[in-house]
Amino acid sequence: MRDVGQRVLEELTGQRGERRALPDQAILIAEELTPSDTAQLDRTKVVGFATTGGGASSHVAIIARSLDIPAVAGIETAALDVPDGSRVVLDGTAGSLQLNLTEDQIGAILGRQRRLAERKAREDARKHEPAVTADGHRVKVVANIGGVEDAVQAAGMGAEGVGLLRSEFVFMGRSTAPTEADQAEVYADCAKALRRGDPLVIRTLDVGGDKPLAYLPIPAEENPFLGIRGVRVGLEKPEVLRTQLRSILAAAGHGAELFVMFPMIATIADWRAAKQIFDDVVAAHPPARPVSLGIMMEVPSVAVMAKQFAAEEGCDFFSVGTNDLTSYTLAMDRGHPKLASQVDPCNPAVLSLIGDAAEALHARGKWLGVCGGVASDPQAVPILVGLGVDELSCSIPAIPSVKAAVRSVSLEDCRRLAAKAVTCSTPEEVRSLVPTIDE
Repeated sequence: MRDVGQRVLEELTGQRGERRALPDQAILIAEELTPSDTAQLDRTKVVGFATTGGGASSHVAIIARSLDIPAVAGIETAALDVPDGSRVVLDGTAGSLQLNLTEDQIGAILGRQRRLAERKAREDARKHEPAVTADGHRVKVVANIGGVEDAVQAAGMGAEGVGLLRSEFVFMGRSTAPTEADQAEVYADCAKALRRGDPLVIRTLDVGGDKPLAYLPIPAEENPFLGIRGVRVGLEKPEVLRTQLRSILAAAGHGAELFVMFPMIATIADWRAAKQIFDDVVAAHPPARPVSLGIMMEVPSVAVMAKQFAAEEGCDFFSVGTNDLTSYTLAMDRGHPKLASQVDPCNPAVLSLIGDAAEALHARGKWLGVCGGVASDPQAVPILVGLGVDELSCSIPAIPSVKAAVRSVSLEDCRRLAAKAVTCSTPEEVRSLVPTIDE
């Protein structure tokens, strides 16, 4: 809202906010960057940024990850006092900003950058090869996308499909709701951009909370993140959900294999109500090819009752939204300036929930994916594989490195790591089990 308000004021007054000319190799430091600030960063000038607000799973951090820009969120406020023009080093992996380095230290860092660039080139050269562990276990690596352009880019980066199409992007940035035909065209074009038979997991409209729609008003709530959001909007306004489901079914048969995923399912009653709407739409509008149905596991109750949900007829899979799952499990706002840095999906509590869900689904012959930010973290990949995750859905730039992380380990080693991780006491202990890779 502050972002939009500032832009409206500029239009009304004719006074544009000062946009300083940036030097080459610029690192931005700010209290916060709005989503529009981040999306409009000049990649030819900006090599990274740090903010005192937010955390690793905040929306600005997610945008930065999709742009492949190193970023540190939740940095100490003292960083704001660094004088303009200072030579600093931003380490996105360690989450640090370093000043007053010697020439020898700078040289060592430049050497590390060269090694990382060489490693990235090796990973890119194999990006279209499958992700298979050293002992032959296949893990599907797919992409998180927001539309057709992303689908094309993901296919070019080696994605084996799409694990999360954020369908709310079809609804946002417009004054009226998209028509059924509008939606069907987008979903069909995304399906055509992928190889025939690759998965395309479409999350139904996920608004509410921090994603409002002007033409789909939701009454003011004291705590919108615990209110009407995700599938609850569709159950409150079933015609919106029916229209979207009809448009998804109409896109079946255009290449990719379609999957529908309901967000913010919290109870068996939620699931059954949403599935009944889906079944009714399928009965009235049979798709050209079957469309599978599943749950975005982002509420802890789904993980705790994974056996019951897995036993539900028609529930074919879970895909874990680790950003919200971590936030709800720890009862911490991932955008809170003092708490966001603690919202770490490698918390043993979160990992235990993922492992329990994988076990419950596998017992029923069903599969588990992860579409949250942690799937893009090569350091977390071996642990997720060891927990039983079958599919990793990551940001597009991360696809080659995630595949490489899978190839670098054996399933046996992953299981040993996962067994240790769930007995750890802190996320830091978990991360220490898998050193960062500099070579």
